[in-house]
Parts: sequence; C-alpha cells; structure tokens
Amino acid sequence: MNNNDKDNIKKELEGNEDAPVKPDPETLHTTDPQEEMEGPVSSLVQASKEVIEENSKEQNKEGE
Repeated sequence: MNNNDKDNIKKELEGNEDAPVKPDPETLHTTDPQEEMEGPVSSLVQASKEVIEENSKEQNKEGE
C-alpha cells in the first residue's frame, strides 16, 4: 500500500466522524473484533471458531 492509498483511507475515515452508527470502542484496533463483541450472532461465531480451532489442532497432531 503506498502513501496515496493511506492518505485516501485516512481522509475517508475522517469524513465518517458524524456517521450515525460507529464501531464500539472496545472493538477498535484489535486483530479480532469478534472476541469482544456480545450478542447471539457473535456468540455463535465465537463458539464455531473455538470448535474449528480445536479440530484443526487435533488434525495437526494426527498428521505429525
């Protein structure tokens, strides 16, 4: 990504300061915002993610 792209993104974000819907502060600047979100959909996503990660670890152990 070059400097022009970064400048364009920065300008675009600055223009959204008065947006009616803003991201939750606890989910900003994290690698996985889903970890901090709450609610029925987020809970399902987190539960699925944990099962997939466990299965992936088991498959990796079996493959060694």
